[in-house]
Amino acid sequence: MKKLIILLMIVGFGHITYGQTYNNFETDSVTDYQVFKPSKTQFMIRGYGHTGLNTLSSDEETESSYVGSAFAPIFLFKHSDRLMFEAELEFVLEGNELEVGLEYADVMYVLNKNMTVRAGKFLLPFGTFMERLHPAWINRLPTRPLGFGHDGIAPSSGIGVELRGAFELGGPKLNYSVYSTNGPRLKDGSEEPEEAGMLMFQNFEDNNNSKAFGGRIGLLPFADSSTEIGFSTYSTSKVGASDSQYENVGAFLYAVDFAFIKQIPALKGFIDIKAQYNNSDIDDATYTEVHEDGDEEEYTFDNKSNSFYAQLSYRPTMASSDFLKKLELVGRYSNLNTPEGAEWEEESDQYAFGLNYWLTWRSVIKVAYQTTDSVGGHDGGGTTNGFFVHWAIGF
Repeated sequence: MKKLIILLMIVGFGHITYGQTYNNFETDSVTDYQVFKPSKTQFMIRGYGHTGLNTLSSDEETESSYVGSAFAPIFLFKHSDRLMFEAELEFVLEGNELEVGLEYADVMYVLNKNMTVRAGKFLLPFGTFMERLHPAWINRLPTRPLGFGHDGIAPSSGIGVELRGAFELGGPKLNYSVYSTNGPRLKDGSEEPEEAGMLMFQNFEDNNNSKAFGGRIGLLPFADSSTEIGFSTYSTSKVGASDSQYENVGAFLYAVDFAFIKQIPALKGFIDIKAQYNNSDIDDATYTEVHEDGDEEEYTFDNKSNSFYAQLSYRPTMASSDFLKKLELVGRYSNLNTPEGAEWEEESDQYAFGLNYWLTWRSVIKVAYQTTDSVGGHDGGGTTNGFFVHWAIGF
């Protein structure tokens, strides 16, 4: 018993001594509070999703289907006031399968208030539609204009490095971007003969040692920033694979874009105008067509394409009715012309009209009608009419 009491006294004394050595009850809480600094790192998840009903009818058939819920989370990480990272994944149900894609993933460093550098996979500032307007909750219509997306003539993203920024001009503003990427690949027809001469912009690993260079300059001439005019270029001296007959085929693309958005009291609402013209010029080359009987035939064509779209929307934000304030009328015309003599030769005109109802500033229900008249193309041409009901939300 005596030994137990002595042992407890030793343990208790040691505990008190330890506390006196490592704890200062008068200053610890204050000292810790003064030393603690909140972390500058921040993490955020944003994104958007959409779903709806598509009905397409042509001279031959009618198709109607609910389109699977698309989900696009955007991850934003701020390491410091200068160093940041962003990435967007895309999950889409298409063709009875789940398709997962990496829309972009890049790291950014702010050099100064007028200059930021970023590297990785990023959306290309070739015009404004793909970089700024294509997300479902921002795009005023359920579809994209002709010339964008799959088999389009305008690039959407690339892997490389970019320098961008903006300047104040005493009222007017100027923004700019210059970049270099792996560049596109030329489809030579060996895998898809019907697409020989097209550019494939998804070039994750460069097929030659030539890089693509591009840039955009945008001018906002008025102090209220209601109007922007932009000019973009994108070029490379080589789009063919190294040591192939198409190695020295080059490409030059340019775009002109226009934007105007302003609340006009006389119209009691916002007017929003968007437009973009794309032009693609690829060096001529000789391609081989294999007929059903096995005979081969060489052919060439003047490989020039262009597309254009103009869109007008009106929202009566100054109306007395809360219901009318949430409505938006949209109209769009787009056009696509691809090379005469190519297997993918096409001339298309498209008209789209829509009525939107904004549940909140980032959630919208879109009802639209669209008609497309085509000559040539993968579907052989004709008239296709579409009716769409979509719901999109940004978060």
